[in-house]
Amino acid sequence: MRWNKPYLVPIIAMFTIAIITGVTRPLVFDDLGNFVFDSWQRLKPRPFEHDGPVRIVAIDEASLLELGQWPWPRTRLAEATRTLAELGAAAIAFDIIFNEPDRASAESILATLSSGALRDGLSTQLLGAETNDQAFAKRLGDIPAVLSASLLPGSSTRDLAPKAGFAYAGDDPLPFLVAFDGIAGPLPVLAAAAKGIGAINWLPDRDQVVRRVPLLVRLKSAVFPSLALESVRVAEAATTILVRASNASGQTAFGQQTGINALKVGDREIQTGANADVRPYYTASQSERFISFGRLLRNEVARNEVEGRIVLIGTTATGLSDVRATPLEPTVAGVEIHAQIVEALIGNAILSRPDWAAPAETLLGLAAFVLVALLLPILPPLAAVALVSAAVLLCCAASFISFDRAKILLDPTFPSLALVGVYFAGTLSLWRADRIARQRIRLAFGKFLAPAVVDRLAADPRGLVLGGETRELTIMFSDLRNFSGLSEGLDAQELTRFMNAFLTPMTDAILDHEGTIDKYVGDAIVAFWNAPLDVPDHAAKAVGAALRMRRELAAFNAARAQAAGELGETFTPAMIGIGLNAGPCSVGNMGSLRRFDYSVLGDTVNLAARLERVSKLYHVDIVAAESVVRRAPQFAWLELDWVRVKGRREVTTIFGLAGDADYARSDEFAEWRRANEAMLATYRAGDITRAHSHARTLCDEVPSAWCALYRSMAARFGDVATRQQGTGIPPIRILDSL
Repeated sequence: MRWNKPYLVPIIAMFTIAIITGVTRPLVFDDLGNFVFDSWQRLKPRPFEHDGPVRIVAIDEASLLELGQWPWPRTRLAEATRTLAELGAAAIAFDIIFNEPDRASAESILATLSSGALRDGLSTQLLGAETNDQAFAKRLGDIPAVLSASLLPGSSTRDLAPKAGFAYAGDDPLPFLVAFDGIAGPLPVLAAAAKGIGAINWLPDRDQVVRRVPLLVRLKSAVFPSLALESVRVAEAATTILVRASNASGQTAFGQQTGINALKVGDREIQTGANADVRPYYTASQSERFISFGRLLRNEVARNEVEGRIVLIGTTATGLSDVRATPLEPTVAGVEIHAQIVEALIGNAILSRPDWAAPAETLLGLAAFVLVALLLPILPPLAAVALVSAAVLLCCAASFISFDRAKILLDPTFPSLALVGVYFAGTLSLWRADRIARQRIRLAFGKFLAPAVVDRLAADPRGLVLGGETRELTIMFSDLRNFSGLSEGLDAQELTRFMNAFLTPMTDAILDHEGTIDKYVGDAIVAFWNAPLDVPDHAAKAVGAALRMRRELAAFNAARAQAAGELGETFTPAMIGIGLNAGPCSVGNMGSLRRFDYSVLGDTVNLAARLERVSKLYHVDIVAAESVVRRAPQFAWLELDWVRVKGRREVTTIFGLAGDADYARSDEFAEWRRANEAMLATYRAGDITRAHSHARTLCDEVPSAWCALYRSMAARFGDVATRQQGTGIPPIRILDSL
């Protein structure tokens, strides 16, 4: 578990940021959410219904080419409305604001003439004649027609009253409606004749894409329905729009004024946002939705194309159309957007963004944050990546399923960013903590372990068990013989150089064989193998280190001898004694609360220390217990004796190391070992005289460095013969002083 301070501090900081972000919801989240919702619509747009409830009479390029430049005389529009009414249109809505008199009307043309006989004559003829606007208004009065108005932020002098009646349930909805101070609407004569007046306003997002459209807007205290909603009302011959707000009967708001919940037109109930806004579910642009204005005037439109439908009239020709962008397309005629809103209202194709969505997304994101934060320290890196990736994909999949099945918009952005944020914050802090831990391991063990071992330990610190454990180790004690004599006459700097020159190759020999330096005690070195990491064949590697130390000591003495010869000084060779033992030890952090070291304890360690001192008694440089020989039998071992050191009841068979594995296979060593075994066998059989003879013979035959061993053995046998007079089983050598 790595739920420590270096991990928790950045996680808590990131969690605090997540809470603040989830509660305040910066505008960037709206942009990200819109991108996701637009993607869902592009992935699965609303299917177009070929017999849908809406058609558009388009003032398109073909119509302009046939009928001339726009604007046309309103008598032509009156003719079109008459034709549509005769074809059975349920309602006719104009996405055109008739806020100025018809310029093609005779009185408008008369106003452009200079005073004179022509103007006076025309004025007399037109006196009392019906204007184009009056003719258009007369036609509008006979059909279910809806005219457009645009509410403006600035004030206006025109007074326009809505045609729809309103009834309210619950809280007063006016404070929640988008408010305007002015209006650009149809001429009074036209407004009076129309059955409905609808606002063409929409709620722009920062990228100007039409995603949300208000079904109700407010002009001071007057409420106007949107063009789409008013078209539906007129088509259904409803007179009143019921506005259901928070705290109405059947609405749960717990006394909070949360805004508008729904609108009811006739028998049709429409769920809305708090500002009476809706999000239409768009289809791709379809040519079947359009009827060219020219075709209509030529009476080429079949009755089944219009009958029972709501028909919108608007401009689509390039340069005339009110171009907007939708989630599906970058350029769409404004009249088509109104048509799609009507389709959405009638077909219940409204995308809902409920008021509980944002809090639910925040809670989900925070819960996911906490869960991943708890799991990161215990998961492998690949598993953590897989978990976070799967969770993000699950959030996106749930969002799409909610959109596809229920038309509810749930934004996966905050939960996904929370997951990614906690992953990167957690991973970065864990990486940093691991890096610090590895640096500490390198600092703690770099001086005592081989670089390769330190690299392994730093790469996987789990191999280091702190606080103590029992492991089977090979222990080495090494000591410099006659240190007092060697250091005599050396000043502090010379002594330091001497010790550095001696300890450096000895240390390198141990570290290069994967040993761990436990401590330096003056000129002595304590080392062990198989901790803190597993070292296969640790006994063999310890023996290999001892052999290299023997070679390094020879090179050290040769260099000193050459230097002494050049200076004309007396040279005294340095000698070492090494004790090796293997067995179970307690290894870990040893010491006090104020200071501790990674070290070893146990009987195996104590015996290794005794064997180093035993080596001096037998005049050999490397002595090992039988436990080492059993684990590394391939080397050239010579049995020395049975001994029992002070404080131990067990007898230890000790061996001297004559050479490496290659030497162990040589005929020379085989003969030497047979002679050595014969000497010990005669001694242990009680034939002290023959044992003494064997020792003296071996002294003359073995390498010169080993002659001292057999001289000491001969002396010992002679002493035993004197004390026991050649009879009885020779005693085990008891070394009470060691």
